[in-house]
Amino acid sequence: MRTAVLVEPHQFELEDRPRPMPAPDEVLVAVRDVGICGSDVHYYEHGRIGDYVVENPLVLGHESAGEVVEVGEDVTTHEVGDRVALEPGVPCRRCAHCKHGDYHLCEEVRFMATPPHDGAFTEYVSWPADYAYELPDGVSTTEGALCEPLSVGIHACRRGDVGTGDTVLVAGAGPIGLLVMEAARAAGATDVIVTDVVDEKLDFARKRGADLAVDAAAGDLEAAVDEYTDGAGVDVVVEASGAASSVQTSVDVVRRGGTVVLVGLASEATVPLDVLDIIDNELDVLGSFRYKNTYPTAIDLLAEGVVDVEGIVEFESTLDEVDDAFRRAMDPDVIKGMITLDS
Repeated sequence: MRTAVLVEPHQFELEDRPRPMPAPDEVLVAVRDVGICGSDVHYYEHGRIGDYVVENPLVLGHESAGEVVEVGEDVTTHEVGDRVALEPGVPCRRCAHCKHGDYHLCEEVRFMATPPHDGAFTEYVSWPADYAYELPDGVSTTEGALCEPLSVGIHACRRGDVGTGDTVLVAGAGPIGLLVMEAARAAGATDVIVTDVVDEKLDFARKRGADLAVDAAAGDLEAAVDEYTDGAGVDVVVEASGAASSVQTSVDVVRRGGTVVLVGLASEATVPLDVLDIIDNELDVLGSFRYKNTYPTAIDLLAEGVVDVEGIVEFESTLDEVDDAFRRAMDPDVIKGMITLDS
């Protein structure tokens, strides 16, 4: 089977690898669509993300969906021909986190495209059936693949307890920020403010329904939020850019008693925050890591037409064009690219 392998920064090689055999509890999936995530691009550019270093050739891609072509002998939940979205993290299911239901915090999780675990830029993936979710008619495999970033948005909104009537500020108009906006709307938020520093992304956010889009670099964000909220501040901030200045500003634009959810990974691990403001205003400042128990919700939202994920896709490329696709994805104006396969 054809497989795109990152052999060193800025270089993929197409290899012919053996088609895997599904274990008794697995399904073999012919991959149809894989999203290009920001983490994939970071590995492509730098060969590492923090402590995760690409020391050996690595298959990238963790936003994937396809068609079941074979099932393991113990699998009763799927059959050949099912179209499925693959949740890319498989936990140990034995540790305290897993037993408490927080399987996304499992320290033994096997996560696609995170060294040393290969991802989905390949024609076939064998994956545990429990983490393959059937797609209903009307939900494409492109949408199925994008259940992964949508899940990040759903989990962030759950962490922030976004509810009916809330005003939410989303910092960062990349794929995660845009899908946080979709998830916030689905959760009942009536007003969504989006910030970014790229004009094209702000225009894109406006077209997708942002009530206010603010250039965080060009103006006074706090003043803009005060004007929009009559001085009250927003109920929830979801920081999805990772920019240190944006993280710091988050506590200035949220209302007293409000919530800040940190999703974006800052380039520096330490970002100064005004602790007195956090205490005096009794703010909840929360981290949001990946997701748990979100795929069924994501698929339901897609099936019911409540959210739009395909609208963020700006281009599609084949596996043979993976190098060109990644170079294009590095453009800060580009929102989302997809790799499509016909396995």
